Amino acid sequence: MKAIVFTRYGPPDVLYLEEVARPQPGDREVLVKIHAASINSWDWDLLRGTPFVNRLMAGLLKPKRIKIPGCDIAGRVEAVGKNVKQFQPGDEVFGDLSRCGWGGFAEYVSVREKGLSLKPSCLSFEQAAAVPQAGLLALQALCDKGQVQSGQKVLINGAGGGAGTFAIQIAKSLGADVTGVDHTSKLVFMRSLGADHVLDYTQEDFTRNGQQYDLILDVQGYHSIFDYKRALSPGGIYVMVGGSSALANQVMFLGPWISMISGKKMGLLLHKANKGMAFMKELLEAGKVVPVIDRCYLLEDAAEALRYFGEGQVKGKVVITLEHNNKT
Repeated sequence: MKAIVFTRYGPPDVLYLEEVARPQPGDREVLVKIHAASINSWDWDLLRGTPFVNRLMAGLLKPKRIKIPGCDIAGRVEAVGKNVKQFQPGDEVFGDLSRCGWGGFAEYVSVREKGLSLKPSCLSFEQAAAVPQAGLLALQALCDKGQVQSGQKVLINGAGGGAGTFAIQIAKSLGADVTGVDHTSKLVFMRSLGADHVLDYTQEDFTRNGQQYDLILDVQGYHSIFDYKRALSPGGIYVMVGGSSALANQVMFLGPWISMISGKKMGLLLHKANKGMAFMKELLEAGKVVPVIDRCYLLEDAAEALRYFGEGQVKGKVVITLEHNNKT
């Protein structure tokens, strides 16, 4: 089968297309013929080997345990192990493989049963591949960590990217008043997704304009934790989903102390792969959330796709599609 492989950390140019052996499913595994995969910031970080924790997971000096990137996939079940109970050949599935060995940028992947869910019939494979990680990051941040309620003022920093586009739609479906923050080029786009208010971070610092919010979901965190505290309403909640390592350290070490003395909760989301997928499928099937795809690339153009993703101007998700033939 064809797969995108990397044997050293670096820019997208280190990726190359290679013929590798098709995986065989274990007793509790499902062999999936992949029809589409999407790019997440985790793929970008893994490729570059930063932050350092990615090297602990994949290999210290070079990638050894993960050689085929790609977390989010959608495809059709080709075969199942003898102990698999939830799926059968022909089922259309999707899921996040970040806890199941990665390997999504390939024609086939063998994955543990728990890493997959049945794909909603209302979605194309490309749309479904855009959902698992970004969609559930947004859902877990808003509902599990942020406890969003109808009528609350919610600010989403980095609202025009992958997780942000899902967060706008989920928050609106739950009755929140949503403010989206991103680059000038994404203001109209964020409004089209349902944002009630939009802010251009190149022109205005939302942590210093006097406004306060019940919940701040931070996908692109680069302010100080004290700046975010100032922008929270009394009893408000700050949830960091992505951003700088420096801010992550502040949230981990200073967040509990600030939460205790101020009553404003400051926390970091610890993503749980595929948790909340049942509720996400309800939102997708009801049309309350629609995956947003900026561009699609063929598998052999994965390096170009990652390069575009790395420019930081993606609106929604970048998806890789696969054209299957009779080769193995």
